[in-house]
Amino acid sequence: MKISTKGRYALRMMIDLASRDDENFVALKDIAKRQDISKKYLEQIIPLLNKTDFLLTNRGYQGGYKLARKPKDYTVGEILRVTEGSLSPVACLEIKPNTCERKDFCLTLPVWEGLEKVIGDYLDNITLQDIIDKKFS
Repeated sequence: MKISTKGRYALRMMIDLASRDDENFVALKDIAKRQDISKKYLEQIIPLLNKTDFLLTNRGYQGGYKLARKPKDYTVGEILRVTEGSLSPVACLEIKPNTCERKDFCLTLPVWEGLEKVIGDYLDNITLQDIIDKKFS
């Protein structure tokens, strides 16, 4: 499994917003500048995050984005699943239930299922607040 640029940038954007968790909306251009990410690229990520109600949006002069929930209520796992689609290490685990024709006799399937569980457990137990507070391992 490899996390794409989209997933990494979405996480950086969410951390940026979480670190400014107040009543003010944050302009996309400001996030782009602080994170050294193209504003155009962030504009492609925003619809994914809006579709899952991760962000609040305000248009106009004081427009921008802010988190819809508290930073402690977002996990790295859920953010990456929204942007990556899946955190599965192999294609046969991306669809639930597993429809692979080899699943009943595949000797390696338990290895991949175990890896998927470890990845999910790890990423689902790190919140944006943990990252800001540097409280994870």
